[in-house]
Amino acid sequence: MASKAESESPTDTPPSPPKNVYKDPDDGRQRFLLELEFVQCLANPTYIHYLAQNRYFEDEAFIGYLKYLQYWQRPEYIKFIMYPHCLYFLELLQNANFRNAMAHPTNKELAHRQQFYFWKNYRNNRLKHILPKPLPEPTAALPASTQPQPSVPALPPPPPATNVAATTSSTQAPSPMPYGSVAKNDTRNPTVDRRKRK
Repeated sequence: MASKAESESPTDTPPSPPKNVYKDPDDGRQRFLLELEFVQCLANPTYIHYLAQNRYFEDEAFIGYLKYLQYWQRPEYIKFIMYPHCLYFLELLQNANFRNAMAHPTNKELAHRQQFYFWKNYRNNRLKHILPKPLPEPTAALPASTQPQPSVPALPPPPPATNVAATTSSTQAPSPMPYGSVAKNDTRNPTVDRRKRK
């Protein structure tokens, strides 16, 4: 009977967890910061060109890492991104043609120039879509006989002619300040330099 009880006891106890499970000492904070820094470096076309020149894009493990980093596009992570162009370039790096093209300096310069133009015109382009547009005039729908006639304001009378215009050509208006006839009254002595010398 004792042997029967001994044989049942090992099956009743749950298996013990493995003893060498890796526990991150800072709960993943260091990994989070490193991945955030790397993803934000992708906003720089020169850095992408550097990666292409050093053949990082030929390594299948690195390509897998770029696919893994797409989790930064989720809302709970995107709030930590300071340079949103990095997410656009991360999406482009999923394409092998883009990765190969970024190895050439001309393509790097083109991407950098396009990024500059985007930043330069971003505010104006956004204002076009944000500011309200004026409503169209409803007068086009009315027949011509019932359209209200716009009132024309009276024009002021022309200024009286003076003799000043006779001295200048008739096509050019006289200047309010005749710069050529002003005498220069410089009381400083040009031979003495008044700046302090050290």
